[in-house]
Amino acid sequence: MSEAEIWARLARLTPARIGLGRAGSGQTTRSVLAFGLAHAQARDAVHTPLDAEAVRAGVEALGLPTLGAASRAEDRATYLRRPDLGRSLAPESREALAAAAGEACDLALVVADGLSARAIHENAVPVLEAFRPRAAEADWRLAPVVVAGQARVALGDSIGEALRARAVAVLIGERPGLSSPDSLGIYLTYGPRPGRSDAERNCISNVRAAGLSPNKAAFRLAWLLGQALSRGLTGVQLKDESDRMLEAPDRTAALPQA
Repeated sequence: MSEAEIWARLARLTPARIGLGRAGSGQTTRSVLAFGLAHAQARDAVHTPLDAEAVRAGVEALGLPTLGAASRAEDRATYLRRPDLGRSLAPESREALAAAAGEACDLALVVADGLSARAIHENAVPVLEAFRPRAAEADWRLAPVVVAGQARVALGDSIGEALRARAVAVLIGERPGLSSPDSLGIYLTYGPRPGRSDAERNCISNVRAAGLSPNKAAFRLAWLLGQALSRGLTGVQLKDESDRMLEAPDRTAALPQA
């Protein structure tokens, strides 16, 4: 087997840019064009506006009520320059959520654009669809799903507090990589309130077609939430051991159809 064939076989096993070859002293035209396309897709993911109405319609079609919210970042340019504003809830949204809050609940779900609205458009509803029956089976009380624009992870702390939730799960578009402009992350925080640190959250990352499936992500979220509610903590003190259930002999009991 030639060296080129070895690299070609390895390249089929990973989206990483390996074995690109060269033309003279430079890269091949094919690899240069592929890099340009990946870079453009990443930029598009950052700047594509969140279609909040479509997302809310998709969530409500699952039988889950929704609410809207916004951060204090008024537009995308401000959001990118001022991360602090993306973590802060707009005053009118805080008032609206407080007015809509009912009795205390177990979980507030937040769908936030983050740095990739594309990730939300493609993955948020499938994750919630897979999670909903698990929440019903556990008899968890859910707040209306909040769809938030110009939002960063910490915005969920204020939303969870306003909705009187014991925990908050933020489904958010992750920072695009050159091979993953469509990656969704899920951040779970017990006892949400402003001032929580990232060390107090559990993260489920790389939820997308070429990564972690929505079904497995929903399974992990349900496992972590169950532990969080029973033990009263998340973050570095809560180790994700859900893989042990997936490795059990009868895995179909833990993870139903994909």
